[in-house]
Amino acid sequence: MSQQSATEVAILGGGCFWCLEAVYLEARGIFRVESGYMGGEAPAPTYEQVCAGTTGHAEVVRLEFDPNVISYRDILEIFFTIHDPTTLNRQGNDVGTQYRSVIFFTSPEQEATARKVMAEMAAVWDAPIVTQVLPAEPWYKAEDYHQNYFAQHPLQGYCAFVVAPKVAKFRKMFTDRVK
Repeated sequence: MSQQSATEVAILGGGCFWCLEAVYLEARGIFRVESGYMGGEAPAPTYEQVCAGTTGHAEVVRLEFDPNVISYRDILEIFFTIHDPTTLNRQGNDVGTQYRSVIFFTSPEQEATARKVMAEMAAVWDAPIVTQVLPAEPWYKAEDYHQNYFAQHPLQGYCAFVVAPKVAKFRKMFTDRVK
């Protein structure tokens, strides 16, 4: 079966998009990962505008995946493992609405799966999950220098101390899902 005929899209925000992008680039069944922005008011926002918190957008990743290889549920289980869904508008030292935990669904089935997985994950976390589940909105691809950022800058401070541990956690916990 060709990738085109089996393609689905997932859109997730869980802090800095570099972290999510780096993990999902290593996941089997995901063949395209793009960093970008969703969920705000301004058309075609820039990174500087989103970081300033003035547009309402979240940093997100847009995943194209083959559901015959990796399910949407599997993608969400990884998502809830590699970020903290209990901190409102924050991931570690990244603070602001642009770093919120959010799932943008593209179908009623995705919404139902997201709500089910969240309910199951509530038993795993010590605090309430604050992840938003919202319909997908216009997608804005981030600037080119944000794409595949971790692979291009593995020794950059943020990448070495924040992104790398998330990638290592994914590799350890989801060995059967690594490419």
